[in-house]
Amino acid sequence: MLIDVSTMSHVNAFDLVTVGHFAIDSILSPKIIHRREALGGPPTYVSVAAAKLGAKVSVISKVGDDFPREYLKWLQSNGVDLSGLERVSNASTSRFVLEYRNWERRLRLEARAPPILPTDIPSSIRAEIVHVAPITNEISSGVVTKLRRSARILSLDPQGFVRNFDEKGNVNLKRWRDPEALAQIDIFKSTVEEIRAVTGFRDLKSAMKQIADYEAKTVVVTRGMKGSTLLCEEQFYNIPACELNVIDPTGAGDTFIGAFLAEYLRVKDALWCACVGSAAASFVIEGVGPERFGEKDEVYERAQGIYEKVVGKK
Repeated sequence: MLIDVSTMSHVNAFDLVTVGHFAIDSILSPKIIHRREALGGPPTYVSVAAAKLGAKVSVISKVGDDFPREYLKWLQSNGVDLSGLERVSNASTSRFVLEYRNWERRLRLEARAPPILPTDIPSSIRAEIVHVAPITNEISSGVVTKLRRSARILSLDPQGFVRNFDEKGNVNLKRWRDPEALAQIDIFKSTVEEIRAVTGFRDLKSAMKQIADYEAKTVVVTRGMKGSTLLCEEQFYNIPACELNVIDPTGAGDTFIGAFLAEYLRVKDALWCACVGSAAASFVIEGVGPERFGEKDEVYERAQGIYEKVVGKK
């Protein structure tokens, strides 16, 4: 059943709707010695980052009976509409163990929520931007096609499409190529490894050009502490990351694209939006999980400093 936790009467008036699983993350890193459990998944980081910049946000997702009520309250208190969230009886929320060594991540799936089906997409939904962000192969190409009809701009993070899970839940990347789905995307965001898995190209610029050939107007690839690379209007830009004390990099990429998309609604300048995304991500990595997000003025201040250092800017 749908959790009726929104005070809004319709789900058709949003700036940004994120589609994909919430997750409960168990995090270990050189700076987190004792395993920490935190709310995770793209709907968390994308939505809150966008809401901090003033966007009206919602989600389409599924969780199990084990999804804590305090997570629902925290999301609502941070401006996330949850009328499209379904709690499924006798099911589990998607759960991951994330272990960082020298800031390289090992990922293991412990539990998986039920898939998001085309019938789970409300026919009434309308959004300026819909961001498709699977993490456990929970979204099909049929869902992407239905969402295309609901959004003016369709954004994709393919991470869940390129993941393969062995019998122990260990995550490895697999090749994923779906020309029909890719041809419907306006904004594409991934890591270096993921775009290679989608395109088959090792060279980053070649891979990004391949995605652009599917008619994506904007392609952005996050590269951790090396920053990100943007392709827009046939021009490449290198956007630096902030030099900070990294506590936990979980959610940085999702925070990046959440802030990027929120700002894109306002200015349509992809380069500036990428700097805003980089700035927003720099705040979340200073805490554990989603405990720290920058406020609007703080994000813009850091974004201006990043913008001044962009390589490739005209």
